[in-house]
Amino acid sequence: MSNINIKDSYDIVVIGAGVGGLTAASMLSKAGYSVVVVEMASQAGGYLAGFHRNKFRFDTAIHWLNQCNPGGIVNTVFETIGTDYPHAIPQKRIKRYRGDHHDYLLTNNPDELKAQLQTEFPHEKAGIERFFKDAKVLGERMYKWGSNVRSSETLKWYEKAGNGMKMLRFVLPFIQHVRFSGEEGLKKGLNRYFKDEKLHQFFSTEPDLLSCLIPIGWAYFGDFQNPPVGGGQAFPEWLSHVVKYYGNDIFFHSKVNKILLDGDKAVGVEIDHRGTIYQVKSRYVLASCDVETLYEKMLPEAIVPTKLKDKLRNAVLYNSSLTISVALDCPPEQLGFGEEMIHISRQGVSRKDLSGGDPEKSEIIILAPSYRDKTMAPEGNGTITIFMPARMEQFNNWKAERDSEGNYVRGEEYNQLKDEIANVLIRRVEEQVAPGLRSHILFYDVATPITHYRYTGNKNGTMMGARPGKENMQAKVAHYRTPVKHLILSGHWAELGGGVPIAVKAGFNAALLVLKDEKPDVFNAFADYINKKITAEEFRSLPFLKQYDNSWERKLTPAELLAIRRNDKSL
Repeated sequence: MSNINIKDSYDIVVIGAGVGGLTAASMLSKAGYSVVVVEMASQAGGYLAGFHRNKFRFDTAIHWLNQCNPGGIVNTVFETIGTDYPHAIPQKRIKRYRGDHHDYLLTNNPDELKAQLQTEFPHEKAGIERFFKDAKVLGERMYKWGSNVRSSETLKWYEKAGNGMKMLRFVLPFIQHVRFSGEEGLKKGLNRYFKDEKLHQFFSTEPDLLSCLIPIGWAYFGDFQNPPVGGGQAFPEWLSHVVKYYGNDIFFHSKVNKILLDGDKAVGVEIDHRGTIYQVKSRYVLASCDVETLYEKMLPEAIVPTKLKDKLRNAVLYNSSLTISVALDCPPEQLGFGEEMIHISRQGVSRKDLSGGDPEKSEIIILAPSYRDKTMAPEGNGTITIFMPARMEQFNNWKAERDSEGNYVRGEEYNQLKDEIANVLIRRVEEQVAPGLRSHILFYDVATPITHYRYTGNKNGTMMGARPGKENMQAKVAHYRTPVKHLILSGHWAELGGGVPIAVKAGFNAALLVLKDEKPDVFNAFADYINKKITAEEFRSLPFLKQYDNSWERKLTPAELLAIRRNDKSL
C-alpha cells in the first residue's frame, strides 16, 4: 500500500490523463479552479503515452496528425494557454499505397498523384479529375473546420442559428458521399468516378468513399503533420506541466470506483490508489474515460437511462490494432522506409478480410517514426511500427482468460499467438517493402486489443472511439452533458471521430460548459477569442486569468540522454 497527498476536495475532478482530460484541466487551471486529474495508468497520455525500451522511444498510436497547423483546432486551443506548446512538423510525403500490382505515393502536392493516375489510366482521365476536385472541396471544408471549435452546447441562443447555417455549409459537400460505405457501397461510390477495377484496388483498404477522398483533400491544404520532436508524448507532457504549474495535482495508479452523488448531481469521486480508498469531493466531475465504464460501473444502474446505455453498447467503433514496435540496428531509410505511412494490401482480398484478423490477408500499416524524428532511437539505429487492424473478439479474446474481477489474464497461449502473428506480418513487410528486414531487428514488442484495453480502458481496445457515420449520428452517441448534473464528458467519446484534434476539442468544450455555468466573464473571453474578436495574446493577458510563464522544457528522450553521456565521455 502507498499513500498520495490528495486533498479532501477540489473544484474539479478530471477522470483520465489523456489529451482531452488534460486540456480541460489546463484551461480550468488557468481560469483559477483547483483541479485534480486521476489516472489509472502509470503515466499521462492515454494512447499518446508511448513507452521506451533500451534507449528507444515508441509512439503507440499516431499515424499522422491533423489540425496541428496554424489555425487548426489543436493550435487554436493551445494558444489560449501559452506559446511553448509542442509544435507538430508539416509532412511532405504522406501515404504510400502498396499492393501486389500497384505502388502510389500521396504527397503534399496531390496533383502529382492525379497526373500519375491519369497517365496510367487514360480512359478514366475525366473521372480521376472529378475525384480529385471533389476531394479538394472536402479538404477545404475540413481545413476551415478548425475555426468551428465550440460545440452546440456551449453556444448562446442567438449564436445557434448562425452556427446551424455554418454547419450546414460544412456538411453539404459530404452528404452526397456519406452513403457509400461497406463492400458494395464503396464500389458504387467509386463507380461514380471510374469503373476500372485496377483503379478501385488503389483504395482497397478504405471502409467507405469519404475515407478515399478526405486524405487527398487534407493533402491539398497541408493538413498532415508528423508528431513534434520527442514524439506524441510531448503533448500530454506539456499539458501536465501546465496543470502542475498552477499548483494543481495529477495522480497515477488511481482508479475511480464510483461517482459520488447528491441526488442526481455529481459531488466527487471515490478513488482506489494501490489498495487505499479515497473520497474526493468536487463541484464538477469531468470524465475523460471510457463512457460505458462510466455509465455501467461508476454510476448506479438506475440513474442512466437504459435507452442511452443500449445506444452506446451498439455504437459503431473504430477498430483496435495489433501493434508491433520494432527496434532496428540501422536507420529505417537504409531499408527503404521514409516519412510516409505505408499501406500494404493483398489483391483479390475482400474488404472484410482486409480487417478480419488473418495476418496473411489483412492490410498492414507501417511507419518509420525515427525517420521522422531522430530523437526516437540512438544514433545509427532506428524504429518502425507495424499495425494490423484487430478486434477484441478475435481468437476467442486472443486466447486470454478472465479472472474473478473480469480482468484479462494473459498466459503462454496469448504470448505464442502474438509471436505467430508478428512473424507473419514481419515476413510480409520484408517481402513487399524491406528485403532483409528481419536481420536488422534488435527486438520488438507486440500489443493487442487486450493491451490497448488494459492501458486505456477504452471499450474493446478501440484506437479512437465512435466512428462518424449515419448510425452513430442518428443515435446521438456523442454527447457532453450526461444524465447526472455536473458530470460532463471531456474525452473523445464526447465527439464522433478520434485523434488529437477531437480529444483537444472535447476537453476545450467540457471546460467551456463549466465556465458557462460559473464564470461568464471567462466564458465570454474564450468565445471572443474563438470568434476572432480578440487575439490569443490579448486573451492570455486578461486580468481575470492566471498568467503562465511559458516555462515548459521538453524532456529529453532516452536516445538524447545516451548521446549526451557518450559525448561527455569523449571529452
